[in-house]
Amino acid sequence: MITRRCFCSSAPRPWLFVGLGNPGDKYKGTRHNVGFEMIDAFAKAQGIEMNTLNCKAIFGQGLISEHHCRLDIGHKIPDTGPLAAYYKLPLNRVIVFHDDMDLPCGVLRLQDKGGQGSHNGLKSVIYHFRGNREFARLRIGIGKPPGQMDPKAFLLQKFNASARERIDTALQEGVEGLKLLLLKGLTEGARRFNTEQKYKHIRLQTMPT
Repeated sequence: MITRRCFCSSAPRPWLFVGLGNPGDKYKGTRHNVGFEMIDAFAKAQGIEMNTLNCKAIFGQGLISEHHCRLDIGHKIPDTGPLAAYYKLPLNRVIVFHDDMDLPCGVLRLQDKGGQGSHNGLKSVIYHFRGNREFARLRIGIGKPPGQMDPKAFLLQKFNASARERIDTALQEGVEGLKLLLLKGLTEGARRFNTEQKYKHIRLQTMPT
């Protein structure tokens, strides 16, 4: 498990965005890597180029309104805790993007904190935060495995056409939600964003993944 990271600077303190997933063609486009996809969608939407190589990571810089952003694609086991410490960031300025089987495919949620559940990526992040779970999450719904399917096999599958369409729409909604968060803060941004996603949840929760 590695991370793709977006470092977004705004007064009074910056944000650190962390996308969970695995590198390589084997994992590209799978349910497991929607955290990566969210980081990539955010960078693309803002016209931020990833063009600087340093310490086994690719960096990009750009402007989002008055917010200065630096994106980082990591190529090693996530050292998110030390990274946050390097930038002198409290955990309430960190957001982790990750796949979530408890939400219907294409439904998003912003939360100010939470546990790890059965998610190994979150478990790793919490470990690097020395057990502290007081960081925000952008949960990206991928739906539940059908029937008795092994959850691990489900995670490593690519989306079918209809699910892919939902995820692509969700990524764009996520970009707008993150921009709202930068402008309004986590509490207000999450309130507005989650209200919209709640109605989407109602529409999609009984539909097949």
